[in-house]
Amino acid sequence: MQIRSESPLVTTGWLADSLEAPGLRIVDATWFLPGEAGDGWQSYLEAHLPGAVFFDIDAVSDPDSALPHMLPTEARFAEAAGSLGIDNDTTVVVYDARGLFSAARVWWMFRVFGHDDVAILDGGLPKWRREGRPLEQGEVTVEPRAFRARANPGLVRQRSALLSDIGDPRVQIVDARSAGRFRGAEPEPRAGLAGGHIPGSINIPFTEFLDPDAGTLLPGEQLSRLFLNHGVDLHRPVVTTCGSGITAAIPYLAATLMGAGQVHLYDGSWSEWGDPALDLPVARGDGSRAGSQ
Repeated sequence: MQIRSESPLVTTGWLADSLEAPGLRIVDATWFLPGEAGDGWQSYLEAHLPGAVFFDIDAVSDPDSALPHMLPTEARFAEAAGSLGIDNDTTVVVYDARGLFSAARVWWMFRVFGHDDVAILDGGLPKWRREGRPLEQGEVTVEPRAFRARANPGLVRQRSALLSDIGDPRVQIVDARSAGRFRGAEPEPRAGLAGGHIPGSINIPFTEFLDPDAGTLLPGEQLSRLFLNHGVDLHRPVVTTCGSGITAAIPYLAATLMGAGQVHLYDGSWSEWGDPALDLPVARGDGSRAGSQ
């Protein structure tokens, strides 16, 4: 069974019909922001899709980085994927308990490490639950498999490159945080970070990419209009960013669906850029440069 040829999204109906298909692995990628009431692991134990395994975004990361859940090494990702019963021939479907929030990050991670046979369950657990489909409780244990990771650094943007992007009129930086955080009018969920945004970036909160009632990604025509209304040309390079590289994967997903040729995700996002110790340029409110901090 292959799902990679058409779209990185699958429907609840498709997945319900495919639960018994050989080579399928369903992955729960539920994650909550610091300070939010919720725990991904506990959410998974309480209710998950049949046969789903849990992907811990914070654990499958770079332990040597002071930044939250940064991409791990190839070896660390391969070990994690293999422990979830995933090999290079596995069809992976990722979802989360919020509809579409952190699942896109894990979808992107698999792609970064060379596994393109991966999709997101559109609408996630809430849509599955609303439709009265089966759920399970407790941990699912699986037989480990061998996964070989091949990193594609072209999908990731680093801070040094982003500094150059600021002065490049071709590059469009899309910030998926809320408008208040983008302007610097709301506090960041992580203490000690500056308020504001990367100079020249465009604010499209990740919630604007979602149907507010269904929790699914907007249809293609509406996604195209959303980008257009914010002045984003998908024929030019796009870099997505957010607070810590989680919801940045949602505009990344949307741009990919719309056929954008060059899309990158800034892994460090505002957790890195907003660190006053790095003395990086910051814009606030009306977009004026804040200068060094």
